[in-house]
Amino acid sequence: MITNRQARADAPEHEFEAALGLPEPLPRGERLLWQGAPDWRALAREAMHLRMLSVYFAVLLGARAVNVMATGGSALDAGLATLWLLPLAGAALGLLALLAWLVARTSVYTVTDRRVVMRIGVVLSITFNLPYAQIESAGLRTNADGTGDITLVLAESDHIAYIHLWPHARPWHLKRTEPMLRALPQVQGVAQILAGALASSASTLRPVRAPIQVPLRTAATSRHEHADTSALAA
Repeated sequence: MITNRQARADAPEHEFEAALGLPEPLPRGERLLWQGAPDWRALAREAMHLRMLSVYFAVLLGARAVNVMATGGSALDAGLATLWLLPLAGAALGLLALLAWLVARTSVYTVTDRRVVMRIGVVLSITFNLPYAQIESAGLRTNADGTGDITLVLAESDHIAYIHLWPHARPWHLKRTEPMLRALPQVQGVAQILAGALASSASTLRPVRAPIQVPLRTAATSRHEHADTSALAA
């Protein structure tokens, strides 16, 4: 697996890239099929758990107010007791939203007819080239708003440290990390492109094998469902 670290320093954003999201121009004969980036709102909701934390802080503030009133305080006392917590909660949520925006702004996912390229990193850019020969399968998870994630299962011989990928990694898969194209707008269309490219690559690399099946869910799955979009023969 090839990785390319790009120094950014104080130079204009990604000026060292030969092409957007790529460490070098595409070789002759390789075709760009799709290129995009995460949606920062979906990334904040799904990867930074902004919605869940908002509920948590709301419950915490409510519990604080109830406790004050239960011990004989007035509604004004309860309001004052929780007022000082509001800036802290707002700052925490704001920082997470800013992080999601920065991650989305500095990430580029590229799908060609030969590989998936992930340029990620807020401070230090890292480019991961993932040839289809190293991708065993891909999975799709969709949300109600049409955004979603595409998970890539790599061959066991290939491993990327979880910390290098986060938040572009399937949660809690630490031993065998799975890169993710995360919080993609219109993820169904991207999944169809990738599934077709994987199928075409598999038939080219392994012509003696029976044709593989590339099942693809056309209806939106639930937020917690993970469905295979392609499965390459071992």
